[in-house]
Amino acid sequence: MDLAVAPNNINNVRLKLKRLAGRGILTETEPGLFTQPRP
Repeated sequence: MDLAVAPNNINNVRLKLKRLAGRGILTETEPGLFTQPRP
């Protein structure tokens, strides 16, 4: 990704990861750590 590291960009990515975790595409193993679930 060719974006500057800014608080706004970090928050946007965090929200997208949380949304994916809510849909079951990712799992949040610990607060702030996301992985793909094992089949």
